[in-house]
Amino acid sequence: MIRPLELLIGLRYTRAKRRNHFISFISATSMIGVVLGVWALITVMSIMNGFHKDLRDRILFVVSHVTVSDISGSLADWQGVSTLVAGNPEVQAQSPFILGQGMITKGSEVTGALIRGILPEQERQVSEVLDHIIEGNPDALRAGDFGIILGDTLARILGVKVGGKVTVVAPKGKVTPAGLLPRLKRFTVVGLFKINMHEYDSGIALIHIEDAARLLGMKNEVSGLRLKLNDVDLAPRVSYQIVQELPPNYRIRDWTQEHANFFRALEIEKRVVFIVLMLIIAVAAFNIVSTLVMIVTDKQPDVAILRTLGMSPGSVMKVFMVQGTVIGVVGTLLGAGLGVLTALNVRTIIPAIERFFNTELFPVSVYVITDFPAELRWLDVTWVVIISLILSFLATLYPAWRASRVQPADALRYD
Repeated sequence: MIRPLELLIGLRYTRAKRRNHFISFISATSMIGVVLGVWALITVMSIMNGFHKDLRDRILFVVSHVTVSDISGSLADWQGVSTLVAGNPEVQAQSPFILGQGMITKGSEVTGALIRGILPEQERQVSEVLDHIIEGNPDALRAGDFGIILGDTLARILGVKVGGKVTVVAPKGKVTPAGLLPRLKRFTVVGLFKINMHEYDSGIALIHIEDAARLLGMKNEVSGLRLKLNDVDLAPRVSYQIVQELPPNYRIRDWTQEHANFFRALEIEKRVVFIVLMLIIAVAAFNIVSTLVMIVTDKQPDVAILRTLGMSPGSVMKVFMVQGTVIGVVGTLLGAGLGVLTALNVRTIIPAIERFFNTELFPVSVYVITDFPAELRWLDVTWVVIISLILSFLATLYPAWRASRVQPADALRYD
Protein backbone atom coordinates (compact mmCIF):
# COMPACT_ATOMS: atom_id res chain seq x y z
CA MET A 1 0.00 0.00 0.00
CA ILE A 2 1.36 3.42 -0.98
CA ARG A 3 1.67 5.87 1.91
CA PRO A 4 1.18 9.67 1.57
CA LEU A 5 4.96 10.31 1.78
CA GLU A 6 5.74 8.01 -1.14
CA LEU A 7 2.87 9.47 -3.13
CA LEU A 8 4.00 13.03 -2.37
CA ILE A 9 7.62 12.40 -3.41
CA GLY A 10 6.56 10.52 -6.55
CA LEU A 11 4.23 13.34 -7.64
CA ARG A 12 6.93 15.93 -6.86
CA TYR A 13 9.41 14.09 -9.07
CA THR A 14 6.78 14.07 -11.82
CA ARG A 15 6.16 17.83 -11.58
CA ALA A 16 9.78 18.89 -11.06
CA LYS A 17 11.84 20.23 -13.95
CA ARG A 18 14.38 17.74 -15.20
CA ARG A 19 18.05 18.64 -15.20
CA ASN A 20 18.33 16.39 -18.22
CA HIS A 21 16.01 17.69 -20.96
CA PHE A 22 16.37 14.45 -22.90
CA ILE A 23 14.65 12.60 -20.04
CA SER A 24 11.83 15.15 -20.16
CA PHE A 25 11.48 14.56 -23.89
CA ILE A 26 11.34 10.77 -23.48
CA SER A 27 8.80 11.13 -20.67
CA ALA A 28 6.57 13.37 -22.82
CA THR A 29 6.96 10.95 -25.73
CA SER A 30 5.85 8.06 -23.52
CA MET A 31 2.73 9.92 -22.45
CA ILE A 32 1.92 10.97 -26.03
CA GLY A 33 2.35 7.35 -27.13
CA VAL A 34 -0.20 6.18 -24.58
CA VAL A 35 -2.59 8.98 -25.61
CA LEU A 36 -2.33 8.10 -29.31
CA GLY A 37 -2.67 4.38 -28.67
CA VAL A 38 -5.79 4.66 -26.52
CA TRP A 39 -7.27 7.34 -28.81
CA ALA A 40 -6.76 5.26 -31.96
CA LEU A 41 -8.00 2.04 -30.36
CA ILE A 42 -11.26 3.50 -29.05
CA THR A 43 -11.94 5.35 -32.32
CA VAL A 44 -11.23 2.37 -34.60
CA MET A 45 -13.18 -0.05 -32.40
CA SER A 46 -16.18 2.30 -32.43
CA ILE A 47 -16.04 2.65 -36.22
CA MET A 48 -15.82 -1.14 -36.62
CA ASN A 49 -18.77 -1.60 -34.25
CA GLY A 50 -20.82 0.85 -36.29
CA PHE A 51 -19.71 -0.74 -39.55
CA HIS A 52 -20.68 -4.23 -38.35
CA LYS A 53 -24.05 -2.99 -37.11
CA ASP A 54 -24.72 -1.17 -40.37
CA LEU A 55 -23.89 -4.28 -42.41
CA ARG A 56 -26.04 -6.46 -40.16
CA ASP A 57 -28.99 -4.09 -40.51
CA ARG A 58 -28.64 -4.04 -44.29
CA ILE A 59 -28.52 -7.83 -44.40
CA LEU A 60 -31.63 -8.03 -42.23
CA PHE A 61 -33.42 -5.71 -44.67
CA VAL A 62 -33.55 -8.73 -46.98
CA VAL A 63 -32.87 -11.84 -44.88
CA SER A 64 -35.54 -13.03 -42.46
CA HIS A 65 -34.79 -13.52 -38.78
CA VAL A 66 -35.95 -17.15 -38.98
CA THR A 67 -36.97 -19.25 -42.01
CA VAL A 68 -39.20 -22.32 -41.78
CA SER A 69 -39.16 -24.71 -44.74
CA ASP A 70 -39.48 -28.39 -45.61
CA ILE A 71 -36.54 -30.64 -46.45
CA SER A 72 -38.28 -31.45 -49.74
CA GLY A 73 -37.99 -27.80 -50.82
CA SER A 74 -41.70 -26.99 -50.74
CA LEU A 75 -44.09 -26.34 -47.86
CA ALA A 76 -47.58 -27.73 -48.56
CA ASP A 77 -49.45 -27.15 -45.28
CA TRP A 78 -47.92 -23.72 -44.68
CA GLN A 79 -51.14 -22.38 -43.14
CA GLY A 80 -50.99 -25.02 -40.41
CA VAL A 81 -47.33 -24.33 -39.77
CA SER A 82 -48.10 -20.62 -39.64
CA THR A 83 -50.73 -21.19 -36.95
CA LEU A 84 -48.36 -23.33 -34.91
CA VAL A 85 -45.47 -20.86 -35.18
CA ALA A 86 -47.72 -17.92 -34.26
CA GLY A 87 -48.04 -19.42 -30.78
CA ASN A 88 -44.45 -18.49 -29.97
CA PRO A 89 -44.51 -15.18 -28.06
CA GLU A 90 -41.25 -14.01 -29.72
CA VAL A 91 -42.70 -14.22 -33.25
CA GLN A 92 -43.86 -10.75 -34.24
CA ALA A 93 -44.88 -11.37 -37.86
CA GLN A 94 -44.59 -13.95 -40.62
CA SER A 95 -44.95 -14.13 -44.38
CA PRO A 96 -44.96 -17.00 -46.92
CA PHE A 97 -42.56 -16.87 -49.87
CA ILE A 98 -41.61 -18.75 -53.00
CA LEU A 99 -37.94 -18.81 -53.93
CA GLY A 100 -36.30 -19.90 -57.16
CA GLN A 101 -33.35 -19.25 -59.42
CA GLY A 102 -33.97 -17.79 -62.82
CA MET A 103 -32.60 -15.77 -65.70
CA ILE A 104 -33.81 -12.29 -66.54
CA THR A 105 -33.36 -11.06 -70.09
CA LYS A 106 -33.78 -7.68 -71.73
CA GLY A 107 -32.82 -7.61 -75.38
CA SER A 108 -29.30 -9.00 -75.62
CA GLU A 109 -28.64 -8.63 -71.89
CA VAL A 110 -29.00 -11.79 -69.79
CA THR A 111 -28.25 -12.20 -66.08
CA GLY A 112 -29.10 -14.65 -63.33
CA ALA A 113 -31.10 -13.61 -60.30
CA LEU A 114 -32.86 -14.94 -57.24
CA ILE A 115 -36.61 -14.77 -57.89
CA ARG A 116 -38.63 -14.28 -54.72
CA GLY A 117 -42.40 -14.46 -54.73
CA ILE A 118 -43.95 -12.42 -51.90
CA LEU A 119 -47.22 -11.15 -50.50
CA PRO A 120 -46.49 -7.38 -50.40
CA GLU A 121 -48.73 -6.69 -47.40
CA GLN A 122 -47.10 -9.37 -45.25
CA GLU A 123 -43.59 -8.85 -46.65
CA ARG A 124 -43.55 -5.33 -45.22
CA GLN A 125 -43.98 -6.87 -41.76
CA VAL A 126 -40.95 -9.18 -41.97
CA SER A 127 -38.43 -7.15 -44.01
CA GLU A 128 -37.67 -3.59 -45.09
CA VAL A 129 -36.97 -4.15 -48.77
CA LEU A 130 -40.21 -2.48 -49.87
CA ASP A 131 -39.31 0.51 -47.67
CA HIS A 132 -36.20 1.10 -49.82
CA ILE A 133 -37.97 1.56 -53.14
CA ILE A 134 -36.22 4.40 -54.98
CA GLU A 135 -38.42 4.36 -58.10
CA GLY A 136 -41.89 3.08 -58.83
CA ASN A 137 -44.69 1.93 -56.54
CA PRO A 138 -44.55 -1.38 -54.61
CA ASP A 139 -48.36 -1.40 -54.42
CA ALA A 140 -48.35 -2.11 -58.16
CA LEU A 141 -47.11 -5.63 -57.35
CA ARG A 142 -50.49 -7.33 -57.78
CA ALA A 143 -51.41 -10.94 -58.59
CA GLY A 144 -52.01 -11.57 -62.28
CA ASP A 145 -50.42 -8.28 -63.44
CA PHE A 146 -46.98 -9.89 -63.60
CA GLY A 147 -45.13 -6.93 -62.17
CA ILE A 148 -41.54 -7.21 -60.95
CA ILE A 149 -39.35 -5.16 -58.61
CA LEU A 150 -35.63 -5.23 -59.38
CA GLY A 151 -32.55 -4.22 -57.48
CA ASP A 152 -31.06 -0.94 -58.64
CA THR A 153 -27.82 -2.54 -59.85
CA LEU A 154 -29.68 -5.41 -61.55
CA ALA A 155 -31.80 -2.88 -63.46
CA ARG A 156 -28.66 -1.04 -64.62
CA ILE A 157 -27.10 -4.31 -65.82
CA LEU A 158 -30.22 -5.06 -67.87
CA GLY A 159 -30.59 -1.45 -69.00
CA VAL A 160 -34.22 -1.25 -67.92
CA LYS A 161 -36.25 1.37 -66.06
CA VAL A 162 -39.64 1.45 -64.36
CA GLY A 163 -42.29 0.64 -66.94
CA GLY A 164 -39.92 -1.45 -69.05
CA LYS A 165 -40.38 -5.08 -69.93
CA VAL A 166 -38.15 -8.02 -68.98
CA THR A 167 -38.47 -11.75 -69.57
CA VAL A 168 -38.00 -14.15 -66.67
CA VAL A 169 -36.89 -17.69 -67.55
CA ALA A 170 -37.38 -20.40 -64.91
CA PRO A 171 -34.94 -23.36 -64.82
CA LYS A 172 -37.72 -25.91 -64.38
CA GLY A 173 -39.19 -26.52 -67.85
CA LYS A 174 -42.46 -28.03 -68.92
CA VAL A 175 -42.92 -31.10 -71.06
CA THR A 176 -44.74 -30.57 -74.38
CA PRO A 177 -45.20 -32.70 -77.53
CA ALA A 178 -42.33 -30.68 -79.00
CA GLY A 179 -40.07 -31.59 -76.08
CA LEU A 180 -38.92 -29.88 -72.88
CA LEU A 181 -39.53 -26.15 -73.05
CA PRO A 182 -38.38 -23.62 -70.46
CA ARG A 183 -40.93 -21.73 -68.44
CA LEU A 184 -40.76 -18.05 -69.29
CA LYS A 185 -42.95 -15.03 -68.73
CA ARG A 186 -42.81 -11.38 -69.63
CA PHE A 187 -42.90 -9.03 -66.63
CA THR A 188 -43.30 -5.28 -66.30
CA VAL A 189 -40.86 -3.46 -64.03
CA VAL A 190 -42.97 -1.65 -61.42
CA GLY A 191 -40.23 -0.61 -58.99
CA LEU A 192 -36.53 -0.48 -58.13
CA PHE A 193 -35.05 -0.93 -54.66
CA LYS A 194 -31.60 -0.06 -53.31
CA ILE A 195 -30.08 -1.60 -50.16
CA ASN A 196 -26.50 -0.38 -50.88
CA MET A 197 -25.21 -3.95 -50.85
CA HIS A 198 -24.09 -5.25 -54.24
CA GLU A 199 -25.04 -8.84 -53.43
CA TYR A 200 -28.71 -7.88 -53.03
CA ASP A 201 -28.99 -4.91 -55.40
CA SER A 202 -27.65 -6.99 -58.29
CA GLY A 203 -29.11 -10.41 -57.56
CA ILE A 204 -32.70 -10.23 -56.29
CA ALA A 205 -36.01 -9.73 -58.08
CA LEU A 206 -39.39 -9.58 -56.32
CA ILE A 207 -42.68 -10.70 -57.86
CA HIS A 208 -46.12 -11.50 -56.44
CA ILE A 209 -46.33 -14.94 -54.84
CA GLU A 210 -49.16 -16.08 -57.15
CA ASP A 211 -47.17 -15.05 -60.23
CA ALA A 212 -44.17 -16.93 -58.81
CA ALA A 213 -46.30 -20.05 -58.32
CA ARG A 214 -47.35 -19.98 -61.98
CA LEU A 215 -43.83 -19.31 -63.21
CA LEU A 216 -42.19 -22.02 -61.09
CA GLY A 217 -45.00 -24.56 -61.39
CA MET A 218 -45.98 -24.58 -57.70
CA LYS A 219 -49.71 -25.02 -57.06
CA ASN A 220 -50.77 -24.67 -53.42
CA GLU A 221 -47.27 -24.80 -52.04
CA VAL A 222 -44.69 -22.24 -50.95
CA SER A 223 -40.97 -22.47 -50.35
CA GLY A 224 -41.31 -21.55 -46.70
CA LEU A 225 -42.26 -18.99 -44.05
CA ARG A 226 -40.22 -15.92 -43.15
CA LEU A 227 -40.49 -14.92 -39.48
CA LYS A 228 -39.73 -11.62 -37.80
CA LEU A 229 -38.91 -11.72 -34.09
CA ASN A 230 -39.28 -9.15 -31.34
CA ASP A 231 -35.56 -9.49 -30.59
CA VAL A 232 -33.30 -10.41 -33.51
CA ASP A 233 -30.56 -11.60 -31.14
CA LEU A 234 -32.87 -14.35 -29.83
CA ALA A 235 -33.09 -15.99 -33.27
CA PRO A 236 -31.01 -19.11 -32.36
CA ARG A 237 -33.07 -19.74 -29.23
CA VAL A 238 -36.42 -19.23 -30.99
CA SER A 239 -35.27 -21.52 -33.82
CA TYR A 240 -34.56 -24.25 -31.29
CA GLN A 241 -37.99 -23.79 -29.71
CA ILE A 242 -39.73 -24.05 -33.08
CA VAL A 243 -37.73 -27.18 -33.97
CA GLN A 244 -39.08 -28.87 -30.84
CA GLU A 245 -42.67 -28.09 -31.85
CA LEU A 246 -42.53 -29.17 -35.52
CA PRO A 247 -42.13 -32.65 -37.05
CA PRO A 248 -38.58 -33.73 -38.03
CA ASN A 249 -39.12 -33.17 -41.77
CA TYR A 250 -39.08 -29.38 -41.30
CA ARG A 251 -35.91 -27.31 -41.57
CA ILE A 252 -35.39 -24.18 -39.46
CA ARG A 253 -32.63 -21.66 -40.19
CA ASP A 254 -31.96 -18.29 -38.62
CA TRP A 255 -30.01 -15.31 -39.94
CA THR A 256 -26.88 -16.16 -37.93
CA GLN A 257 -26.62 -19.53 -39.69
CA GLU A 258 -27.15 -18.12 -43.16
CA HIS A 259 -24.27 -15.65 -42.74
CA ALA A 260 -22.24 -17.43 -40.05
CA ASN A 261 -18.90 -17.28 -41.90
CA PHE A 262 -19.35 -13.61 -42.74
CA PHE A 263 -20.05 -12.49 -39.19
CA ARG A 264 -17.35 -14.79 -37.81
CA ALA A 265 -14.86 -13.14 -40.17
CA LEU A 266 -15.91 -9.71 -38.95
CA GLU A 267 -15.39 -10.73 -35.33
CA ILE A 268 -11.94 -12.16 -36.09
CA GLU A 269 -11.04 -8.96 -37.92
CA LYS A 270 -12.12 -6.89 -34.94
CA ARG A 271 -9.99 -8.95 -32.55
CA VAL A 272 -6.94 -8.72 -34.81
CA VAL A 273 -7.31 -4.94 -35.10
CA PHE A 274 -7.65 -4.73 -31.31
CA ILE A 275 -4.42 -6.68 -30.81
CA VAL A 276 -2.51 -4.69 -33.43
CA LEU A 277 -3.56 -1.32 -32.02
CA MET A 278 -2.90 -2.52 -28.48
CA LEU A 279 0.74 -2.91 -29.56
CA ILE A 280 0.89 0.89 -29.85
CA ILE A 281 0.09 1.14 -26.16
CA ALA A 282 2.60 -1.63 -25.41
CA VAL A 283 5.33 0.32 -27.23
CA ALA A 284 4.42 3.40 -25.21
CA ALA A 285 4.68 1.29 -22.06
CA PHE A 286 8.21 0.25 -23.06
CA ASN A 287 9.00 3.95 -23.41
CA ILE A 288 7.87 4.36 -19.81
CA VAL A 289 10.41 1.68 -18.84
CA SER A 290 13.26 3.51 -20.58
CA THR A 291 12.13 6.84 -19.11
CA LEU A 292 12.10 5.52 -15.55
CA VAL A 293 15.45 3.75 -15.97
CA MET A 294 17.05 7.06 -16.96
CA ILE A 295 15.24 8.88 -14.15
CA VAL A 296 16.49 6.32 -11.61
CA THR A 297 20.04 6.82 -12.88
CA ASP A 298 19.62 10.61 -12.69
CA LYS A 299 18.09 10.45 -9.19
CA GLN A 300 20.57 8.05 -7.59
CA PRO A 301 21.94 10.73 -5.20
CA ASP A 302 18.38 11.61 -4.13
CA VAL A 303 17.60 7.94 -3.57
CA ALA A 304 20.75 7.54 -1.50
CA ILE A 305 19.77 10.49 0.70
CA LEU A 306 16.27 9.09 1.17
CA ARG A 307 17.75 5.74 2.15
CA THR A 308 20.12 7.34 4.70
CA LEU A 309 17.12 9.17 6.17
CA GLY A 310 15.51 5.81 6.87
CA MET A 311 13.31 5.15 3.81
CA SER A 312 13.04 1.42 3.12
CA PRO A 313 13.78 -0.14 -0.30
CA GLY A 314 10.07 -0.92 -0.67
CA SER A 315 9.16 2.74 -0.16
CA VAL A 316 11.75 3.83 -2.71
CA MET A 317 10.26 1.37 -5.16
CA LYS A 318 6.77 2.81 -4.59
CA VAL A 319 8.03 6.36 -5.21
CA PHE A 320 9.12 5.50 -8.76
CA MET A 321 6.05 3.33 -9.34
CA VAL A 322 3.94 6.40 -8.59
CA GLN A 323 5.95 8.46 -11.06
CA GLY A 324 5.58 5.94 -13.90
CA THR A 325 1.93 5.23 -13.12
CA VAL A 326 1.11 8.95 -13.32
CA ILE A 327 2.42 9.00 -16.91
CA GLY A 328 0.23 6.00 -17.78
CA VAL A 329 -2.89 7.30 -15.99
CA VAL A 330 -2.72 10.79 -17.50
CA GLY A 331 -2.00 9.41 -20.98
CA THR A 332 -4.80 6.84 -20.72
CA LEU A 333 -7.40 9.33 -19.51
CA LEU A 334 -6.47 11.90 -22.15
CA GLY A 335 -6.54 9.24 -24.87
CA ALA A 336 -9.88 7.87 -23.65
CA GLY A 337 -11.40 11.36 -23.63
CA LEU A 338 -10.18 12.10 -27.16
CA GLY A 339 -11.30 8.67 -28.35
CA VAL A 340 -14.82 9.10 -26.98
CA LEU A 341 -15.14 12.60 -28.46
CA THR A 342 -13.88 11.39 -31.85
CA ALA A 343 -16.19 8.35 -31.88
CA LEU A 344 -19.23 10.47 -31.03
CA ASN A 345 -18.45 13.06 -33.73
CA VAL A 346 -16.84 10.95 -36.45
CA ARG A 347 -19.73 11.59 -38.86
CA THR A 348 -18.90 15.29 -38.64
CA ILE A 349 -15.11 15.01 -38.56
CA ILE A 350 -14.68 12.85 -41.71
CA PRO A 351 -16.76 15.13 -44.02
CA ALA A 352 -14.85 18.13 -42.63
CA ILE A 353 -11.53 16.46 -43.50
CA GLU A 354 -12.82 15.62 -46.99
CA ARG A 355 -13.89 19.24 -47.57
CA PHE A 356 -10.60 20.59 -46.24
CA PHE A 357 -8.46 18.40 -48.53
CA ASN A 358 -11.03 18.50 -51.35
CA THR A 359 -11.04 14.72 -51.72
CA GLU A 360 -13.27 11.72 -51.10
CA LEU A 361 -11.64 9.28 -48.68
CA PHE A 362 -14.00 6.39 -49.45
CA PRO A 363 -15.64 6.76 -52.89
CA VAL A 364 -19.23 5.52 -53.09
CA SER A 365 -18.48 3.70 -56.34
CA VAL A 366 -15.83 1.52 -54.67
CA TYR A 367 -16.80 0.94 -51.03
CA VAL A 368 -19.94 -0.53 -49.48
CA ILE A 369 -20.28 2.23 -46.91
CA THR A 370 -20.60 5.91 -47.77
CA ASP A 371 -19.95 7.25 -44.28
CA PHE A 372 -18.54 6.14 -40.92
CA PRO A 373 -21.38 4.77 -38.76
CA ALA A 374 -19.47 4.73 -35.47
CA GLU A 375 -21.08 3.05 -32.46
CA LEU A 376 -19.41 3.76 -29.11
CA ARG A 377 -19.62 0.87 -26.66
CA TRP A 378 -18.64 1.73 -23.12
CA LEU A 379 -17.59 -1.86 -22.45
CA ASP A 380 -14.90 -1.53 -25.14
CA VAL A 381 -13.78 1.79 -23.65
CA THR A 382 -13.57 0.20 -20.20
CA TRP A 383 -11.45 -2.71 -21.44
CA VAL A 384 -9.09 -0.41 -23.34
CA VAL A 385 -8.61 1.81 -20.27
CA ILE A 386 -8.06 -1.15 -17.94
CA ILE A 387 -5.51 -2.85 -20.23
CA SER A 388 -3.67 0.43 -20.79
CA LEU A 389 -3.46 1.07 -17.04
CA ILE A 390 -2.23 -2.47 -16.40
CA LEU A 391 0.50 -2.17 -19.06
CA SER A 392 1.55 1.21 -17.68
CA PHE A 393 1.73 -0.19 -14.15
CA LEU A 394 3.73 -3.26 -15.21
CA ALA A 395 6.17 -0.97 -17.02
CA THR A 396 7.08 0.68 -13.69
CA LEU A 397 8.06 -2.51 -11.85
CA TYR A 398 11.56 -3.13 -13.19
CA PRO A 399 12.84 0.50 -13.00
CA ALA A 400 11.32 0.90 -9.53
CA TRP A 401 12.98 -2.34 -8.43
CA ARG A 402 16.32 -1.06 -9.70
CA ALA A 403 15.84 2.14 -7.71
CA SER A 404 15.19 0.12 -4.56
CA ARG A 405 18.52 -1.71 -5.06
CA VAL A 406 20.62 1.50 -5.07
CA GLN A 407 23.23 1.43 -2.30
CA PRO A 408 23.67 4.84 -0.55
CA ALA A 409 27.44 4.48 -0.16
CA ASP A 410 27.98 3.71 -3.86
CA ALA A 411 25.65 6.47 -5.01
CA LEU A 412 27.25 9.18 -2.83
CA ARG A 413 30.85 8.09 -3.30
CA TYR A 414 31.58 10.54 -6.14
CA ASP A 415 29.12 13.32 -5.17
